Amino acid sequence: MTAPALVFSHASVRYEPAEPPVLSDIDLEIAPGEKVALLGLNGSGKTTLLLAAVGLLPHEGTITVCGLPLTRESVGEVRRRIGFLFNVPEDQLLFPKVLDDVAFALVHGGVPHAEARAKAMDMLTALGIGQLAQSSLHHLSHGQKQRVALAGALVSAPPLLLLDEPSAALDPPAKRNLARLLAAQPVAIVLATHDLDFASGLCTRFLVLEGGRIVLDRTDVREIRQRWDTT
Repeated sequence: MTAPALVFSHASVRYEPAEPPVLSDIDLEIAPGEKVALLGLNGSGKTTLLLAAVGLLPHEGTITVCGLPLTRESVGEVRRRIGFLFNVPEDQLLFPKVLDDVAFALVHGGVPHAEARAKAMDMLTALGIGQLAQSSLHHLSHGQKQRVALAGALVSAPPLLLLDEPSAALDPPAKRNLARLLAAQPVAIVLATHDLDFASGLCTRFLVLEGGRIVLDRTDVREIRQRWDTT
């Protein structure tokens, strides 16, 4: 039996020990290949949940990624199972040239340099930015940097993708192309977003966070729309 892609069991997160938790007693299980939208107002805990899942914030309780409990000792292996997109793409772009940045995860994982660059080029092309392969990252727009960062998250085909606002700064055609690309990925996706239209074109499950707690877990986006329309 294949392990769930992501499990939170009675998990809480505090930024400071004396402060109230930002996430409180979260219980959550994401199946392999499941596409899940994480919704909520600013400050509800969406980004905090993603950062905790990748081991960038301390947590109480248990977080498990693809069957591996997240601990100080296992965090490196956990991160190899995750493709992560920050909501500020500059936080994860490391190299001067686009192609080198996207190929890095593969090269770091032992893929031969030429093969890594070829796969990186294929991913950039799939995201509609193949023409930027030799560009300097410093000359790109915010939306272009975001797609480069997303290419880096996707290229190694991890079993779990954690994406923070991936449709931000994209025009409607680019959003549609991205939704199709992500829907075709045979991996689990947890998508933190304010863009309900984008999420509904990709996801089959919708979680709503309020005050650091999951208050809705639905497969029908219509109930979520009704809730948002009356908020």
